[in-house]
Amino acid sequence: MSLPVHLVPSLAGVRAGSVVEVTGDEAHHAVAVRRLRVGESVVLTDGSGTSVTGEVVSTGKRLFAVSATSVDSAPRATPSVTVVQAIPKGERGELAVEVLTEIGVDEIVPWAASRCVSVWRGERAAKSHAKWESTAREAAKQARRSWFPVVPPLASTADVVALLASADLAVVLHEEGEVALAALPVPDSGRIVVVVGPEGGISPEELAAFAAAGVRSVRLGAEVLRTSTAGLAAVSALLARTSRWA
Repeated sequence: MSLPVHLVPSLAGVRAGSVVEVTGDEAHHAVAVRRLRVGESVVLTDGSGTSVTGEVVSTGKRLFAVSATSVDSAPRATPSVTVVQAIPKGERGELAVEVLTEIGVDEIVPWAASRCVSVWRGERAAKSHAKWESTAREAAKQARRSWFPVVPPLASTADVVALLASADLAVVLHEEGEVALAALPVPDSGRIVVVVGPEGGISPEELAAFAAAGVRSVRLGAEVLRTSTAGLAAVSALLARTSRWA
């Protein structure tokens, strides 16, 4: 059985024998909800490559302490994968973030595509972005990730075009894509960017902007996938051809 994972702000300087305190909401959930007890083994991670395995030595109302038995540092996986996810309606956004996190995506960029049914503005934008961050954090713990994904603020189409320019491989998923995703060579280092459109599809203007940036539209197959699952399928197909999944 896998040990429970808890996120802490920093593990800098922690060595075997060190005692690490976990506080706040993370500790409250562990102690009050999950009923964490002294003597249990847990994993602590900073979400930036360092993980500590240890034993709980004390608990409090919003606090528990762990004596570290081992410390592990994991390098960043390569190639890194960024998914630009057009905002889906309802809870499908959280579903997309969850499954993309589980398969190892490094960055999930919410995109305000012109045909998005759901619109993030004002207070709703802040709450929705926070929900995506929370979903990514919890999914990363569930998946036992050492490196947690980044969820940057809402991106415009111009932001996405700029992002694509820095990629070693960039693709836009489209049911009428000019080439099959399976036919593209996949780099084993650098950065891969996958753009997933909204329920209403990517507009001709957006496709033209991406094409002008030198990005090809690609198709997965004959089936048309939902926006919340298309990224999962595309990234899985790409990672299966890299050393990350070798």
